[in-house]
Amino acid sequence: MQTKIGLEIHCQLTGLKSKLFCSCGTDYRGKEPNSNVCPTCLGLPGTLPLLNKKAVEFASMISLALDCRVPEEIMFYRKNYFYPDLPKNFQLTQYNAYGITSIGVDGSLQYGDDKVARIRRVQLEEDPGRVVYESGSMEKSLYALVDYNRAGIPLVEIVTEPDFSDPKDVRLFLNKITSIVEHLGVCDTKLEGSVRCDVNVSVQGGLRVEIKNVGSFSEAEKAVRYEIARQKTMVSRNIEVKAETRHWDDARKITKESRSKEEEQDYRYFPEPDIPAITLGKDFVLSLKPSMPELPDARKERFISALGLSPHVAQVLIENKELADFFELTIKLYNSPKEVANWIVTDLISFVDEKDREGGNLLAGLKVGPEHIAELARMVEQNTVNRTMAKQILGQVVRTGEMPSVVARKSQATRIADSSVIADAVEAVFKAEQSAVADARQNPNAANFLLGKVMQLTKGRADPKTALELINKKLRETT
Repeated sequence: MQTKIGLEIHCQLTGLKSKLFCSCGTDYRGKEPNSNVCPTCLGLPGTLPLLNKKAVEFASMISLALDCRVPEEIMFYRKNYFYPDLPKNFQLTQYNAYGITSIGVDGSLQYGDDKVARIRRVQLEEDPGRVVYESGSMEKSLYALVDYNRAGIPLVEIVTEPDFSDPKDVRLFLNKITSIVEHLGVCDTKLEGSVRCDVNVSVQGGLRVEIKNVGSFSEAEKAVRYEIARQKTMVSRNIEVKAETRHWDDARKITKESRSKEEEQDYRYFPEPDIPAITLGKDFVLSLKPSMPELPDARKERFISALGLSPHVAQVLIENKELADFFELTIKLYNSPKEVANWIVTDLISFVDEKDREGGNLLAGLKVGPEHIAELARMVEQNTVNRTMAKQILGQVVRTGEMPSVVARKSQATRIADSSVIADAVEAVFKAEQSAVADARQNPNAANFLLGKVMQLTKGRADPKTALELINKKLRETT
């Protein structure tokens, strides 16, 4: 059965200091409920909205990064609906029914293995408040509370065409979007609720079902997978699939019916009378482009062409801006890009909890900085420690924050460079392994066994090349 999936991605512009239409701060998290509000964002009579100019610039940068067309004139509309978290009983947003008035339209984004999804529109709007349920869930709570601290926070909504059919592609695309907004510096995706996603799913040309309340990208993939299975089962049994809004139950891993799906006419859009049309002009985009930071795709290409990284390693780095920045800071301290990237992508990430990976806080719980990885890479390449021992040292570093050289010195992990010390170890192995020595005289490959014993005796600290030379020399002398 044919499956169509479309996304509505909401990104808070956390890089701004004030809300979209008033001077209240955007740093509302952790504050007392309803303390980050003013008459304007509460929609009290007699107040007038004043548009945040910087929010228009940030939203335009997102539009350009998604290859959208930015119109010369934009407008805001009232989207009317009644819900407790909407203090004005309408939301100030954008709408394209009477001409192109959204901040971006008709874009596209390549993701995964050369897949492309079309972007229908990018619109700038205000975030609603939050409904807080007494017991944590809608079904079990005796009452609900409303916190308007978030109301009016600048939000960009990215609406795709229904170009997805595989739940895995949904997650890949969402990862790409977060990487873009992180690189632009407009959204800190690690903050709770800063990036949210609603998913629209239809099967076999049927009616569209919207899934809300999806807490993470991994959960978005699971929600889509469940909803596809649910709809396919209904279609196969000739049960009607209703156009509705469903919520994702994270605990039970199912979608639950919430309400019937509103149509556009239900929202009774009309132009916001208190905000006139904003003329951006022809030169607005031209003036904005030079100030835009390097985007993930360009950064990946630079990592490959200029630094010699493999496409896979470069992709892993740029998917998380924090990780890519960490890499670049490290190679400034020790200019060995391939070695440094290998330590970050292969070894350092292995210490990150799955929860932190999902939340984007890859390095938050680790007591490690670029200086630690730079020193560790240098010690391996200069043969101060072998790679096996270096991995053990890294495990200690991420827990204590000690420099690798300090850990190596404390644990006596540094490589033995003194050939006389290695020669003593070889002598001890020859005495203890006389049968193996006899075999090695007949079969040169058996010398590797003796080398292993020397490494074992020196706890991996002997230089293998020097040890093997001494072993072969002693075999020749006793032949």
